[in-house]
Amino acid sequence: MKYSGWPTPGELVVGRVDEIEDFGVFVDLEEYENKRGLVHVSEVASGWIKNVRDHVSEDQTVVCKVIEVDEDAQQVDLSIKDVNDHQRSDKIQEWKNEQKADKWMEIAFGEDIVDDDFRRIANELIDAHGSLYDGFEQAAILGPEALEKTDLSDEEIDAIVDTARENVSVPYVTVTGYVDLEAAGGEGVETVREALEAAEGNGEVPDEVDLEVAYVGAPEYRIRVQAPNYKTAESQLEESAARAREAIEAGDGTGDFHRERRTDEE
Repeated sequence: MKYSGWPTPGELVVGRVDEIEDFGVFVDLEEYENKRGLVHVSEVASGWIKNVRDHVSEDQTVVCKVIEVDEDAQQVDLSIKDVNDHQRSDKIQEWKNEQKADKWMEIAFGEDIVDDDFRRIANELIDAHGSLYDGFEQAAILGPEALEKTDLSDEEIDAIVDTARENVSVPYVTVTGYVDLEAAGGEGVETVREALEAAEGNGEVPDEVDLEVAYVGAPEYRIRVQAPNYKTAESQLEESAARAREAIEAGDGTGDFHRERRTDEE
């Protein structure tokens, strides 16, 4: 999505080198509609510049810092030399993410979505999460809950969540814990099995969480949880262990949760 307004001084913008002159470089701003900026030769690179073309080439993608904006004169003054490598890398990644989000909007609502609807929906996501990309990412992680404070319709929320979960690769964290499960008597094996089923969640684990229970060595079992963030992962780990303990104790067995291994895995 391209912005219809103007950039602000100090902002980092992505541009494409459109024209190179001895006095500087004209840059089309990729994030703004019909906006063009000028990088004066003194702002292309540090030190004396013999030939501007030694530093930039036509159609090159560059990251610039906005120095000054004169809306009346339709002029944007830019600097390339004032952007360091770290800022350049981060800005390019942010720009690429927003391009992905634009495509996800088309997937969710069709390539023929009218501009007004595109902007209305995009602005709701931006207002809620800071950027279009972050809006889709949170929708992939949290589902409809991520969009419940927006003014989007239920159908629009469903379309965003479905598209996000099909297309967004979300970061995950993994936490691990262990439970010792013991039950004596003739029903002991069945009691342990029921405790393990309880640990796995009995179908109640949230969609964004991957929970796995595996045998380590009697009586120890490993619980491994993958989730979008540590808070959720830790909560699901503790709940899994609690379910296992409750089930084993209901069968007159014992359960003990601990974070470190006590037996060697095979």
